[in-house]
Amino acid sequence: MNKKFVIAISAVCLVAVAAMIVALSLSGKTEKPQFTPPPFETAAQVGTPTVEDTSWGKIYQSGMSFVAYMCGKVTVSGTGADLYFTNDADNNAWLKLRIMDTQGNILAETGIIKPGEYLQTVQFTTVPTSGQQITMKIMGYEPETYHSIGAVALNTVVE
Repeated sequence: MNKKFVIAISAVCLVAVAAMIVALSLSGKTEKPQFTPPPFETAAQVGTPTVEDTSWGKIYQSGMSFVAYMCGKVTVSGTGADLYFTNDADNNAWLKLRIMDTQGNILAETGIIKPGEYLQTVQFTTVPTSGQQITMKIMGYEPETYHSIGAVALNTVVE
């Protein structure tokens, strides 16, 4: 065999092996999605609301890491509903509310409210219709770290 031919074949093999090593090393690296903390609710108010709606009440079950208050009756007016979503002042949790339809599509989502704050009106990005079944999910976060400390979901029907 010709010495130049053997050298050329060897060089091609080395380049192919090097390309394969680079490709394998890059394919194993999947970039972890970067966490984006949810924003704080800009419309949150400090204090405890005065609510005349008799469906407003405490959201708590044994073992939960937080206490919330909210209206269970959802009456839409325009693009919003007065739910008086409240984070109890004694909590050590940041809370967020997400409202979804039965397919899991997000109809409304609040920003985070801190202990001792409330949000009177939740604005819908997709307004549900009267009689539509919805799920109101309250998510609790550990302050500063955003680690989940649990969630609770309430199923209801739009008035």
